[in-house]
Amino acid sequence: MPADMICLTAFALAALAWLLALAIDLFVGAALPRFLLAIGCVLAAIGAVSGLPGGTAQGVVLQLGNGPVRFHADAAALWLLLPALLPAFFAVLIGGGTGRPRGWAAGAALSLLGALGVYGLQDGASFLISWELMGFGGAVMLLSEHRNTQSGHDNLFMLALLEVGGVALLLAVILLGRSLDFATYAAQWAGYGAAAAFFLGLLWLVGFGAKLGLLPFYEWYPGAYGSGSGASGALMSGVVMNAAYFALGRALLQWLGIPPWLVGIGVVVLAAGVLTAILAILYALQQNDWRRLLAFSSAENAAVAVTALGAAMVFRAGGQDGLSALAWIVGLLHLMGHSLAKGTLFFTADAAAALQGSHDLRQNAILRHAPRTLGLGAVFGAMSLAAMPPTAGFVSEWYLFQSLFHDFQLAGDGSRIALALAGVGLALTAAVALATMVKLFGVGLLGQNEPHGANHQDHATQLGILPRLAVLITGLAVPVMAVSMVAWLPRMQTAAWPQQGAPAVMVHDWLLVPLSAGFAFISPAKLVIATPLLALIPIALLWARRRFPVRRAPIWCGGEDYAAHSGATTALAFSNALRVFYSFVYRPRNAVARQFEGKPYFLKELQFDYTQAPVFGPLVFEPAVRMVRYLSERLRFLQNGLMSAYLSYVGILLLIIFAVALVWTPPS
Repeated sequence: MPADMICLTAFALAALAWLLALAIDLFVGAALPRFLLAIGCVLAAIGAVSGLPGGTAQGVVLQLGNGPVRFHADAAALWLLLPALLPAFFAVLIGGGTGRPRGWAAGAALSLLGALGVYGLQDGASFLISWELMGFGGAVMLLSEHRNTQSGHDNLFMLALLEVGGVALLLAVILLGRSLDFATYAAQWAGYGAAAAFFLGLLWLVGFGAKLGLLPFYEWYPGAYGSGSGASGALMSGVVMNAAYFALGRALLQWLGIPPWLVGIGVVVLAAGVLTAILAILYALQQNDWRRLLAFSSAENAAVAVTALGAAMVFRAGGQDGLSALAWIVGLLHLMGHSLAKGTLFFTADAAAALQGSHDLRQNAILRHAPRTLGLGAVFGAMSLAAMPPTAGFVSEWYLFQSLFHDFQLAGDGSRIALALAGVGLALTAAVALATMVKLFGVGLLGQNEPHGANHQDHATQLGILPRLAVLITGLAVPVMAVSMVAWLPRMQTAAWPQQGAPAVMVHDWLLVPLSAGFAFISPAKLVIATPLLALIPIALLWARRRFPVRRAPIWCGGEDYAAHSGATTALAFSNALRVFYSFVYRPRNAVARQFEGKPYFLKELQFDYTQAPVFGPLVFEPAVRMVRYLSERLRFLQNGLMSAYLSYVGILLLIIFAVALVWTPPS
């Protein structure tokens, strides 16, 4: 059987397995849906492998009156999908929340089916349906895990912002004319004037940016991710996020072409990515909940990939197609590695919750329960998100910086300054990301505050084999991806837009190079070989210990001897310095509550709470909510319960639609 036929058949069977899981979970509610979801992930992985490296598999899904609904397994989509399926496989097996609640598998099936449609469907109508299914599936997953007021509020906020993006995408599809076939979008877009075409590009950016968490949309991330389990987070930050990035890249690199104003919208995309990355990682550092921290980190990494996309557009506008393809491939690599690393840490978050009873970041000696599986996998995930060698995150961010350093090849001063400023912003992002991952791993896993941990003996003391394997395997896949890149990176040529030859010259023997070995190079494979030599340092220290005495002293706790035995670095203490330094961003708020016993000078309990004010909530979202409430109060008379009034509303709406249809005709 030809490889393309295997690819399409595997994807069709995967979709069928996910549909069966959806139906069984809704009407029966057993353990079978999780296994069907996992089988679908395996089949989808087989389809992705079969379709690579060419990405030429295409076929008809449905035959409708207006034309066929076609599916195309594009190479860039397959590369983004393949690594994300590994954490998705473990996520659907583990399930969401305590007791694997009914409805979670249905939401996961909707998300996976919607993402598959976003990756492959080739017309605007079916694409929009898939996009809505993908977002709705995430809400179903999260709501099935926690049915309470706060969870409902967080998910409603998420759906509201996603619908803003959905409306932008709907308007963009309408503006591109009667033909909904993606193959016609480039020609239809080119027929618009500069102002209208630029506005259309902004619509795509807003529409897909709502899912990617570009500012101001990233503010739905912590509430939504924080209301669900790590399994839900692994799906949403892997398969779903990668699908949104692929769709944005296809719109801005394949359909947009090279208009005179390309550099302008490229700078807008570049600025949106950099500013989002800075704000998201600054807020990630201040979080004391595993899921909320990882949620902001997901927005930051999506923004880093969008920065690479913006750089690709700027280079393309300057006539540097090779550098444009380099930047686009770097964005793909970044999200491929991110899906593995973030899945690892979301599984670690669930393991921490199982061992200590909550997702709080605190010192509870968690690594004592599973030091090899949990610790080894989590450390590689954290290293990748901190861009430390030899992980996938280090390789992709190194490539991104090298791409930005090629700004000297552009002629325009504005483009060069924009790329230079983007490099400065990403340098700040990388520094704060390192501190964030040190906090996550150091406070969340390495801390061993025994008296505090003794308060949680009623929770699980051992992890099951499946959560441990999920952390270990996905974590080990992170350095494996980086080390093996010299073998498979040249095979990404068909995924490179607009110049397919770029990946072939990104590898030079065992070296990874940014198009030229004379410009810069790294080698993760050689780093892995050379790194064991660092073991000579602790060996030398152990040998020296036999000849020189070791002096032991208690840790410094403000000079108090009694506190040295129970002192611990809290999540607040670790990040408070930057919280004070960037107070103009955080606008921190502290609350102290005192409880007294009897007389007001006998203090019984002291409670300290602190928060950071969101940037866009008070400025954008709260005024919008007040306006909606004001309008609803003024228009409540329309809901009068009279059928004749409702029929008149429908009639007026039809008249408006007919009038618009007569006056305005979309371009053919």
